[in-house]
Amino acid sequence: MAQPAWQDPVLLPVDTAPVPEYGSGSLADLLPTLAAGQGVPGFEATIPELTPADRNCVFLIDGLGWEQIKAHPDEAPFLHSLLPTSRGGTGRPVTAGFPATTATSLASVGTGLPPGEHGLPGYTVRNPETGALMNQLRWTPWTAPKVWQPYPTVFQRADAAGVRTAQVSAPAFEQTPLTKVALSGGSFLGRLTGEERMDTAAERLAAGDRSLVYTYYSEVDGKGHRFGVDSDAWRGQLMYVDGLARRLAEQLPPRSALYITADHGMIDIPFDEQSRIDFDEDWELRAGVALLGGEGRARHVYAVPGAEADVLTVWREVLGEQFWVASRDEAVAAGWFGPRIDERVHGRIGDVVAAARDDVVITASVNEPHESAMVGMHGSMTPVEQLVPLLEVRS
Repeated sequence: MAQPAWQDPVLLPVDTAPVPEYGSGSLADLLPTLAAGQGVPGFEATIPELTPADRNCVFLIDGLGWEQIKAHPDEAPFLHSLLPTSRGGTGRPVTAGFPATTATSLASVGTGLPPGEHGLPGYTVRNPETGALMNQLRWTPWTAPKVWQPYPTVFQRADAAGVRTAQVSAPAFEQTPLTKVALSGGSFLGRLTGEERMDTAAERLAAGDRSLVYTYYSEVDGKGHRFGVDSDAWRGQLMYVDGLARRLAEQLPPRSALYITADHGMIDIPFDEQSRIDFDEDWELRAGVALLGGEGRARHVYAVPGAEADVLTVWREVLGEQFWVASRDEAVAAGWFGPRIDERVHGRIGDVVAAARDDVVITASVNEPHESAMVGMHGSMTPVEQLVPLLEVRS
């Protein structure tokens, strides 16, 4: 039945957002659990369903969420066949963390910490020291990496404890600040092709009695952003990465566990005014806003000093039926960024945080032309974005 025009809109309560499973089933819990099983001091097995192995390999496929694997058994027969093995044989996914975006998720994987502690809580966030937006994926403007993210990675701690550790990825990633703060420790082995990465990962896994190897593939995400997850180009990448996963699984040395996961899922957003709300053309949303951070489905909104309450009110009135819209304090209290927020991270979180529930994004056509033109999007806490696989193969 249609809602009467005079009736107030039904706003989404902040506490109805599906908060990630920090501490028991999120990406931040994966490497600490594996390291604990290898006897690395200072770690606990916080994903209790996983069984320890001497040799652990994590293959992270950028952008390949749980729902995408479920929906494509023909294009990904190997990955689809592994769905019952996920999360220690429970057949359940894990959660990426909020926001469900690459920089945040890779930092959660590598440090074993949720976003509120590692301090990469979005695609772009305000640097409280400068007042400018910081792109944490491209690391622009340049910021001292160890100041921005001071914690050691799980790889560094495992390597110090005698575990043979390695990252196998594209050579271009070796010297990036994001790699340094999120994934460094042990050896970095740059390999251009996916096949070379799988073969090298298997070799490095066999190189130690205890080993921890991470490998990565990005183009599923790239094709999804450009063409959408309903495109032939995306399906072609899914078929290719399915073969890569099988290739790695068939080369596992004895006493090994392979975990295939992702940093987020993805959703295609239609190109119409109802689905794409342009911040740069919307005077109501712009009023009182000094900086717009985050990305289309997970926005950090930084208000002009003194306008925080007004911005929150307007964003709730305009978007509150389609987005969970919270103040910084409400988002922190609800646990969106994890159970604890480091003091240095608090000011990086928006005065207002908006996370999409419906199939809608907040674009910025003038200031973010590249991002605004993407077909596939991600970032929020909906199942299609937030749920990621933890597929397992053991030898």
